[in-house]
Amino acid sequence: MATSIPLPATAATVLVTEDEPLVRMIAVETLRDAGYTVLEAGDGAEALDILAAAGVDLLITDIQMPRMNGYQLAEAAIARWPNLKILMVTGYARETVPACIASAVLRTLQKPFDIDRLPGVVAELLG
Repeated sequence: MATSIPLPATAATVLVTEDEPLVRMIAVETLRDAGYTVLEAGDGAEALDILAAAGVDLLITDIQMPRMNGYQLAEAAIARWPNLKILMVTGYARETVPACIASAVLRTLQKPFDIDRLPGVVAELLG
């Protein structure tokens, strides 16, 4: 029996920021299939440009990325959009969110995770 993917309660826009193209593509397609409007960025600078141009309800970002890591992205994003909801994704077991951004980060998701869980986590965070 296949698990049902929760549909979004409202039309929400999610920005997936991930430097690994295949991982990003899978996350984007999974969230689109669940009914979300999904934007994508390959790095933090691109994500900030998208955030400035589009109304985004939730930022999903990998923590470990070249040039601008997820922490730096989150810090820059909450400085401009303090009500932005953030989901941090990491492959490192003991990753802790720095205090300066902890209040904006709603959840940290440990890699690897079952991709079918992602829409449910997003629905939960968007309330």
